[in-house]
Amino acid sequence: MAGSVNKVILVGNLGRDPEVRRLNSGEPVVNFSVATSETWRDKASGERKERTEWHNVVIFNENLAKIAEQYLKKGSKVYLEGQLQNRKYTDKNGAERTATEVVLQRFRGELTLLDGRGGGGGGGMGDDEGYGGSSGGYGGGGSRGGDFGRSSPMERRPAPSGGGRSTDLDDDIPF
Repeated sequence: MAGSVNKVILVGNLGRDPEVRRLNSGEPVVNFSVATSETWRDKASGERKERTEWHNVVIFNENLAKIAEQYLKKGSKVYLEGQLQNRKYTDKNGAERTATEVVLQRFRGELTLLDGRGGGGGGGMGDDEGYGGSSGGYGGGGSRGGDFGRSSPMERRPAPSGGGRSTDLDDDIPF
């Protein structure tokens, strides 16, 4: 195999309010946990079963950190994309431990608020310019709480001029 992929996509609910800290450089770092659940029916008893997995999430992306700080809270339903990383640390007792985290890096990662309880917000970063690219743009608002397209800069159209009317009268339905 010529390359490899490290991409995690989660849809789940925050288990706690985001914790925002600052690096020495002043850049924000946001930590929170996301719960994902799986349900099934036990064949022997017919009883409905559920298993919840907890995922630690760390945001180093400044724009997404602002959105997380402003709009996310315990119970918020989110869609996020990041990378899986293992971090080694020493606990209070001097034992070496390993933490597995979903990390949204400075110019990579996506975060979308899926419920409208927070009033809107979400975003994604796709390239080193900080917007656009094939991985998405960023924005916010709306009753769904934030939904961010995956349009490339070539697909963007300039704002119409001439009284707000577009001269593009293409009647073709795009689907």
